[in-house]
Amino acid sequence: MSEDNNAVKPWGGRFSEATDSFVERFTASVQFDQRLYHHDIQGSIAHATMLAEVGVLSDDERNAIVEGLEAIRSDIEQGKFEWSVTLEDVHMNVEAELTKRIGITGKKLHTGRSRNDQVATDIRLYLRDEIDSIASELSRLQLGLCTLAQAQSDTIMPGFTHLQSAQPVTFGHHLLAWNEMLERDFGRLQDCRKRVNQSPLGAAALAGTTYPINRARTAELLGFDGPTRNSLDSVSDRDFAIEFCAFAALLLTHLSRASEELILWTSAQFNFINLPDRFCTGSSIMPQKKNP
Repeated sequence: MSEDNNAVKPWGGRFSEATDSFVERFTASVQFDQRLYHHDIQGSIAHATMLAEVGVLSDDERNAIVEGLEAIRSDIEQGKFEWSVTLEDVHMNVEAELTKRIGITGKKLHTGRSRNDQVATDIRLYLRDEIDSIASELSRLQLGLCTLAQAQSDTIMPGFTHLQSAQPVTFGHHLLAWNEMLERDFGRLQDCRKRVNQSPLGAAALAGTTYPINRARTAELLGFDGPTRNSLDSVSDRDFAIEFCAFAALLLTHLSRASEELILWTSAQFNFINLPDRFCTGSSIMPQKKNP
């Protein structure tokens, strides 16, 4: 497959000269969006399955596409896949390799969709998995805090305002304050997931497609709550990603607050707790120091 002309690009049919090499490098995203390969292939398998169900693909074509995509995923996971900057992104890299392996049938996979709805779908699938992973870790942290809080329910410590001793509280009560912050974070994360979990697949470039696709079916196959409602908004919406970033900023603020309190409590001035050496560093010039 030559990489010095636009013949390898699905959009290159009307162009008479190759893309400038600087422009090619500048506009390529494959260096970082290749991490979406699993979700890109997941979406493509669902799309091919739906196309066969509505009669756009034959069963043999669908099977060839699915088997080819699964083989490509295996090669990527084993580090055997060669990514091409000329092919710009993860979507074109996977589709070009599929066509190389199974012939013209590989090009039929793109029927009824565009890279616009494809990337929007990939990002939602990727972010949904990340949300579920973070939610699991948050729950694990909260369980640990609540378990420790119960064990320390009678341990008296000073409560502080302005870093001055104010009123007595228990260590368990203080730990549950951390848990309350994380509980709000968990709720925000689940609320964000609801807006992430909508399928834009089938919106195509911006105005849908004349092919008789079934968007509800691909949404079902991919575990979405349903398809998005407006094709223009479907391909342009990234609100859900910004919303996730807002959640993440609050979560890290809360984790930073708890971490800073742990750092204070290990100081000589407080001397409330002692962290294991494996969670600390030292000083090259002050050997007595143990930095949490």
